[in-house]
Amino acid sequence: MTDANVVYTDVWTSMGDEAETEERIRAFQGYTVDYPLMEMAAPGACFMHDMPAHYGEEVPPGMLEHPQSVAYQQAHNRLHAQKAVLEFLLA
Repeated sequence: MTDANVVYTDVWTSMGDEAETEERIRAFQGYTVDYPLMEMAAPGACFMHDMPAHYGEEVPPGMLEHPQSVAYQQAHNRLHAQKAVLEFLLA
């Protein structure tokens, strides 16, 4: 992870896998993207997340607002891609 240009994470339990939540929380404990982890990345590294975030699991509260986070821009870009798909399918 040292000097990574991009740090990317996702939720520990995806939709549809809720029955495995407790098992996944135990398995992934300690695999959290937080401020100290971002300090190990390259200067100017980007933090990305698929959203929605589960604060207290894969990220601590406030991580999406971290100065290096592009998670909101990432979500915004996905919005436009999804709108284009809908326009294509409905046109």
